[in-house]
Amino acid sequence: MMLQTEKRIRSGRHTMKTAALLLATTFACIAPGIAGAETTLRIGMTAADIPRTLGQPDQGFEGNRFTGVTMYDALVNWDLSSATKPSVLIPGLATEWKVDDADKTKWVFKLRPGVTFHDGSPFNADAVVWNVGKVLNKEAPQFDASQVGVTASRMPTLVSAKKIDDLTVELTTKEPDSFLPYNLTNLFMASPAQWQKFYDAADGADAKAKAAAAWTAFARNASGTGPWKMTNFVPRERLELVKNEAYWDKARVPKTDKMVLLPMPEANARTAALMAGQVDWIEAPAPDAIAQLKSRGFKIESNEQPHVWPWQFSRVEGSPWNDIRVRKAANLCIDREGMKDGLLGGLMVPATGTVEPGHPWRGNPTFQIKYDVAAGQKLMKEAGYGPDKKLTVKTQTSASGSGQMLPLPMNEYLQQALADCYFDVQLDVIEWNTLFTNWRKGAKDPTANGANAINVTYAAMDPFFAMVRFLQSGMAPPVSNNWGFNNNPKFDELVKKARTSFDPAARDAALAELHAASVDDAAFLYVAHDVGPRAMSPKIKGFVQPKSWFVDFSPVSISQ
Repeated sequence: MMLQTEKRIRSGRHTMKTAALLLATTFACIAPGIAGAETTLRIGMTAADIPRTLGQPDQGFEGNRFTGVTMYDALVNWDLSSATKPSVLIPGLATEWKVDDADKTKWVFKLRPGVTFHDGSPFNADAVVWNVGKVLNKEAPQFDASQVGVTASRMPTLVSAKKIDDLTVELTTKEPDSFLPYNLTNLFMASPAQWQKFYDAADGADAKAKAAAAWTAFARNASGTGPWKMTNFVPRERLELVKNEAYWDKARVPKTDKMVLLPMPEANARTAALMAGQVDWIEAPAPDAIAQLKSRGFKIESNEQPHVWPWQFSRVEGSPWNDIRVRKAANLCIDREGMKDGLLGGLMVPATGTVEPGHPWRGNPTFQIKYDVAAGQKLMKEAGYGPDKKLTVKTQTSASGSGQMLPLPMNEYLQQALADCYFDVQLDVIEWNTLFTNWRKGAKDPTANGANAINVTYAAMDPFFAMVRFLQSGMAPPVSNNWGFNNNPKFDELVKKARTSFDPAARDAALAELHAASVDDAAFLYVAHDVGPRAMSPKIKGFVQPKSWFVDFSPVSISQ
């Protein structure tokens, strides 16, 4: 078993020996300074390109991590200060918010006074209305269709924003939605004044062309309110940020002068760059290099994240996954502990659902996800398959990307494990950002390329991201991420129950019912929870690995 993966790992060792020489020229321009000089933190990302910088990142949540929460703020932020407590919502650019008791489609948000964008213009209610318009109002000059796909699907009930006064806005949803504050963590506030400057300078009379040109210029000269400011941007090569000395939260003014973000999608190349001193921090180090990294004094940071590494099934007519016996069999045929210890160096948590026992949304599923090949084979035989009649399935995945962990070796592991239960697994491997785009188009779209499952990891930090966008029938493309077109009336009923429960305890109870129902339906092939492994120089101090997909870079310092 795992011959292809083992071959990759062996060849990877050669890659690690040579990558430092190949990368030396690339990194020469960002070598750390001498003692007493400007401090620079250099990070190797898993992304193949710099996530978009214009305010609404692409590249999934890796984009939010590196070009979202760094340069920008949302009305509502995540608390990333603790390694032991779950991340919770905290005030961001809004100091407080409340749903209208008489009309639960109306929310009032009070804004933080005295905040300015990086270009010096003020943040106020007009800026909020403008930023909602950039993704929801097709008639607004600043509307940008390229930002809609990565934003609107994450806040599908928000309809509009209205200024009450300079520091108060009213947000309206198309139906009562208790999840709105969670959704708003994904709407980053870009500077209207900075964009307008580029719009006014754009050539041509066509408004759409001018708007597109303005956004292109803005992406290279980004202006948010966040703790980091853009200074240099080279697509596919690097993004350089400096600390925002005037950041509104003085406790989160960065401790490091400069941060350089480098796309490095290949795990062995990232690891080699760290060992060679060309970067100070890498995401997702090569698992077989962990022992060597530790022996050389590098720190390995990890923490269980609210995150799932799954296969999401197609439920369109003719999909082999429409048979619940097949879905359950797949879940029973994976040795998750074997994957954890034999492939990932212990850097994962086996998944038995979207959330695990002890979580308030767990509920009491009757289907127990475990490793039981005999039970899986029995179900497959009942469904009409066996040693002489394999079931062909096709999964679309990526070679790297945000939260994807090690997608090729992991999918090869599944490919061989599922063969024991009479599956013939085919893999369609594409670039991460393309996969993420396909995910929004759905299983019926030609971009699925005949796949009846898709491997895109997802965050489980909030109710919408964890379950609703996959399970509710109304979240099918192009609205959100119900890629497989799930259409289960029970799911829809429980989503409505949770969405209209504004009491936290009642909402959690409804979500627990929804989660239990989804596990009993074997709605996904649940495989792993990521632990966000990072390897970093011992010179790095003050880092906190939160129970989140995101990271606060502000308290990080680096000694010379």
